[in-house]
Amino acid sequence: MPKLATADTTAAVDQFMAALDHPFKAEIEALRRAMRAVDPSIAEGIKWNAPSWRTSDYFATTHLRSKAGLGLILHLGAKARELPEGGLQIADPTGLLKWLGKDRAQVEFTSAADFMAKLPALQAVLKGWIRHV
Repeated sequence: MPKLATADTTAAVDQFMAALDHPFKAEIEALRRAMRAVDPSIAEGIKWNAPSWRTSDYFATTHLRSKAGLGLILHLGAKARELPEGGLQIADPTGLLKWLGKDRAQVEFTSAADFMAKLPALQAVLKGWIRHV
């Protein structure tokens, strides 16, 4: 694990959120709580100028400029890595993931109600996703 920078802390996310003007700010705060509830190894920080989450490497970043409302990009860090044969196998029974590549997917939330409705499915997907980080 590389040495953590100041941006790799909850304090950095708190500071970022205090200054953030976004229509989904309450949902981003709920997302922060939900991400940390998925697994105790998940930590947060600011990466790519947005709240992001990591285990051994960053794997999820909020997409604050999503045209749909609020987006979450799931990835496997900044560096390309070897993928399992056949790509990532992530259980997604509700069809939450919109694949952007072999190692990246997006989840979009169009409203506060949509966010709350999708949250349990998102947490289940994340449990599978972090096994690949």
